[in-house]
Amino acid sequence: MWGGRKLSSFGNRFLGVLRSRCWSTQAEGARLTSSAGECQNQVSWTPQTKPWVFSEYRIMWFKSCRMTFAFYLLPRLYSTSQTTVDNSEIKTFLALAHRWWDEQGVYAPLHSMNDLRVPFIRDNLLKTVAHHQSGKPLSGMKILDVGCGGGLLSEPLGRLGASVIGIDPVDENIKIAQHHKSFDPVLDKRIEYRACSLEEIVEETAETCDAVVASEVVEHVIDLETFIQCCCQVLKPGGSLFITTINKTQLSYALGIVFSEQIAGIVPKGTHTWEKFVSPEKLESILESNGLSVQTVAGMLYNPLSGYWHWSENTSLNYAAHAVKSTGQEHPVPAEFVFKGETEELRDKDSTNPGVQEELKK
Repeated sequence: MWGGRKLSSFGNRFLGVLRSRCWSTQAEGARLTSSAGECQNQVSWTPQTKPWVFSEYRIMWFKSCRMTFAFYLLPRLYSTSQTTVDNSEIKTFLALAHRWWDEQGVYAPLHSMNDLRVPFIRDNLLKTVAHHQSGKPLSGMKILDVGCGGGLLSEPLGRLGASVIGIDPVDENIKIAQHHKSFDPVLDKRIEYRACSLEEIVEETAETCDAVVASEVVEHVIDLETFIQCCCQVLKPGGSLFITTINKTQLSYALGIVFSEQIAGIVPKGTHTWEKFVSPEKLESILESNGLSVQTVAGMLYNPLSGYWHWSENTSLNYAAHAVKSTGQEHPVPAEFVFKGETEELRDKDSTNPGVQEELKK
């Protein structure tokens, strides 16, 4: 975004040379003997990685007997070589791809969840605009639906007038989503589906989206921090990130995995991994460290008997979060490296509504 590609290439070449010439097999670092120059003694190279204001920035120090170098290794936009997709989870969803639009099947809870998550997204986005069209309140807004599956959330957002890009790493999911939207000429124009990961479209969609939706997704990614960084990069300043996920508690393990998967069969076995669940506190910490201000965190409860969701003050199971990207975020001045004297130091920078379903199916 700020010359990141060029600097990343420079950093990789530099570190490659350094590893090949300076690194020994000692666990605590390396020592390099100088055979020329004014310094006749051993020169100690002590690499240290320290976080900058945001976690994606790094500073690397190299100290000799006379001077200190400080290299700013600036971030690059994530590419396909860095992925948050867990290949082991793709197999699970590939086997279920043909069942996305069975409202009484394994994805019934996601169909029902639209009664909460669609108004949640709509109402919070409408707070950012002065006027909106009746019947098409999200008209003019661009929304990225990450992990869209068969399009269960993309379609109602499209019916509300939004231009939606739905992405999913499972190619069969995208085929199902494209086939289903083809029956509605209006949705066919408003929704675009792609079989890809989030990292693959970061560069082309950087700061172009009014909203990013990651509903029931973050508990399946392999690298949550990278995933949130990518979500932030595609958002416009002032854009909104919407997440629904599962808290990491003993109760979520007992009900979300043992009961739901192994006993009741509400969701297929192996759908979730408890270690990947994330607490609201940890999620908020990651969001804030990436320039996203958390606006709302609300608990969600599912009744398997009635098949409906409702809002709750209790976030120990499922919850929804809404965060907004800062509009005044300062970025560092691009530079390949900065030279400092030995004594100079770097300073830190500073409710289930029966009418909802009727509206969504119009």
